[in-house]
Amino acid sequence: MASARQVSGPCQAWPEDSAFIREVLDRIGDKWTMLVISTLGAGSLRYSDVQASVPGISQRMLTQTLKHLERDGLIIRTAYAEVPPRVEYELTDLGRSLKDAVMAMAGWAAVHHGEIAGNRAASDLTGVGRGRVAVRASAG
Repeated sequence: MASARQVSGPCQAWPEDSAFIREVLDRIGDKWTMLVISTLGAGSLRYSDVQASVPGISQRMLTQTLKHLERDGLIIRTAYAEVPPRVEYELTDLGRSLKDAVMAMAGWAAVHHGEIAGNRAASDLTGVGRGRVAVRASAG
């Protein structure tokens, strides 16, 4: 008789229907979300200042990310009745509670990016990984 499988990890502590938790993790783990949250951690910014502070983000991606973060209650959008119109974004209390975790992840990435780049380069040279094995097996 086979022994029972031991299951571990954080998912075991979540409710049976944990799809929403995975959806939230997907949102907060997104690279653009993490960069926008960390950018707004210093205080409120106008749209153009957020875009200038997050290299590589397109206008469409920034707009979409800001809308999602506002919907989730992580940021607040304030529109001022001025000419020209002025809109600022800032973290809510909920967003600020996420900032430390985001900054820790960004810090980890900054510290270890060289090591990961080296591992990727070594893997590309040696062919480590399932993709390379499959290619080699089919070539033979």
